[in-house]
Amino acid sequence: MSEPQKNILVIRLSAMGDVAMTVPVLRALKEQHPELKISVLTRAFFKPFFRDLIGVEVVIADVKGKHKGVYGLYKLARTLNKKQFYVIADLHNVLRSKILKKFIRCKRFISIYKGRKEKKQLISGKLFEKLKTTHQRYADVFEALGYKIDLNKPKFPKKIELNDKLKKFMGNTELKPIAIAPFAAHEGKMYPLHLMKEVIQELTKDYHVLLFGGGTKEIEVLNEIENTNKNTVNLAGKLSLDEEMDIISNVDVMLSMDSGNAHIAAMLGVKVITIWGVTHPYSGFMPFNQPSDYALLPDREKFPLIPTSVFGNKYPEAYKNVAGTISPKQVVQKIKSII
Repeated sequence: MSEPQKNILVIRLSAMGDVAMTVPVLRALKEQHPELKISVLTRAFFKPFFRDLIGVEVVIADVKGKHKGVYGLYKLARTLNKKQFYVIADLHNVLRSKILKKFIRCKRFISIYKGRKEKKQLISGKLFEKLKTTHQRYADVFEALGYKIDLNKPKFPKKIELNDKLKKFMGNTELKPIAIAPFAAHEGKMYPLHLMKEVIQELTKDYHVLLFGGGTKEIEVLNEIENTNKNTVNLAGKLSLDEEMDIISNVDVMLSMDSGNAHIAAMLGVKVITIWGVTHPYSGFMPFNQPSDYALLPDREKFPLIPTSVFGNKYPEAYKNVAGTISPKQVVQKIKSII
């Protein structure tokens, strides 16, 4: 007789890249431990990330609305308690998830160890070595709960067959499609726009370029790039997250900063070239299953303080454009070498 399913709650509320990084781990968890029934507590916007994971349910946390504050979390816990969780895996480990766990009737829970001490040493310059990846830190939580995961032989979803609406964005089908997401949350993580425009201009000679971004200012910039280059389409503000994921699943490569788009493409099994500024892959945020040489790094001899922070929000003024030490030629050559 097969073992009955055990209901496990996984908590990861934000941010986009961090939530996306849970997907390949949960896929491996479900495949290697099919007896588990998994509920993921996250924000509504991220629900599409889990769309192809069979046996994984998404539970929405409205932390800015009805689940805001301590009382809101209490109401959320009352809903969660109806599911009678066997174990809880807290992949977020922030005040909100700690309060929530106080209200949930479950005795077994493990929180992620984020390695803050090692990351602080990396930023201070006391240590410069590759730290454990965030994906492995997630996997460690499940191992502590009794569910060991092997991430070395990952599986990915099939490319989505595009509908007529999305096919129009793919343009000339004779040209290989490349996705480019040129923005990041902090300027120190971005490739200078004038150099990115050179990269795009060169790539459009041989490829079909699809631009990704969000927000009014980003859309304006991407519209300008679209209007001044052939074989270029700006998708920002035109599609739902589900539709963007459909498109990304069909591209040959994603070029991104150290940002959420890199992790979305990686969880779909797409090749991802990342450009790094004041952050560094050693902190553990390299996109899943990507070779180390897919990360293009600035000149650390000229800028020895890299990484200046884990998230790219702190850096000396002189380090703002460190990614600019990576030439457009390097970027284009790397893409052409793997496509």
